[in-house]
Amino acid sequence: MTSFDEVYDEPDPRGFFRLLGHWDYQTPHHAQGVFRRVAAARAAAPVTVLDICCSYGINAALLNHDLTLEDLYAHYTSPQAAALTTAELIEWDRAYYAAHRRPDAHRVIGLDIAANAISYALAVGLLDEGFTENLEVASPTRALLRAVQPTLLVTVTGGASFLSPSTFQPLLAAAHEQVWVAAFVLRTGSYRHIADGLAPYGLVTEKVAGLSFPQRRFTSVHEQRYAIAAVTAAGEDPRGRETDGYFHTALHLSRPAKDAAAIALTTFTSQSA
Repeated sequence: MTSFDEVYDEPDPRGFFRLLGHWDYQTPHHAQGVFRRVAAARAAAPVTVLDICCSYGINAALLNHDLTLEDLYAHYTSPQAAALTTAELIEWDRAYYAAHRRPDAHRVIGLDIAANAISYALAVGLLDEGFTENLEVASPTRALLRAVQPTLLVTVTGGASFLSPSTFQPLLAAAHEQVWVAAFVLRTGSYRHIADGLAPYGLVTEKVAGLSFPQRRFTSVHEQRYAIAAVTAAGEDPRGRETDGYFHTALHLSRPAKDAAAIALTTFTSQSA
C-alpha cells in the first residue's frame, strides 16, 4: 500500500488535505453520522470519546461541529489557508471551529504517535486532551489512564491494521464503565485479533453484513491488484467495491451482549448507507 507518512505529522493539516483529497479519502465522512448515533446510544448527554489514531482531530471536528468532510477539504485547500503561516492558521481555525461548534459537543481525547498533529488539534480546540503514546510498544502513562476513565466510546477510522489488543486493553481496563468500540477497518485485513482481545472485557464484536464504505482511490494498478487479492483471500467479494477502484472499509462495533441485543447494529448505519 502507498505510504502517506509525510503528511501525517506536519505542523498543520494542509498537506494532509491536499494529498488525501487528491485520492478522495472519505472514511471520516462515513464515520460522522455513525459515531454521532453510537455516542447518542451510549447516553442522553454528551459523552467522553477516545479517538485512536486521531491524527489532526478530523473525527472530532466532524463529530462536534456543523461541518462536513467536504467543508474541511475546501477550508484547508483554499487560497486563504495557503497564504497563512501555521501560527496564523491556528488562530483562524480556532475561530472557525468555535463558530461551528455544536451545543451537544462531546469531550474528545486523542491518541496518536504524531506529536505535531496532536499539538495542532489541541491548539485549535478540537481535542480536550491529547496523548502521543504508542501502546503497541510501551505501557500507557498514568496521565493517559486517568484521562480515559470516563470514556464510553472508542473510535477508530484509520490505523486498525497496525494495532493489536495491546493498544485497547489497558484503556478498557482503566475505564469506569464498559466501553463501546466502533472501528472502520480496511477489508484487506482482519479485525479478529482485536475483537478477540476485546472479548475478555465483556464486548461482543459485530460487523455490518453486506455493507462497506469507500476509503480512498487506489494510487496504482499494483495497489488495486493487492487489495483485490487480499479481500478475496479474506473470504470477501471485491466485485463492485475494490474492483471499482477504491479501498473499502467495514464497520465493526464491539459492545456488551445485552446492548447488542437491545439495539440492532443496522440502527447506526441505516442513515449512512
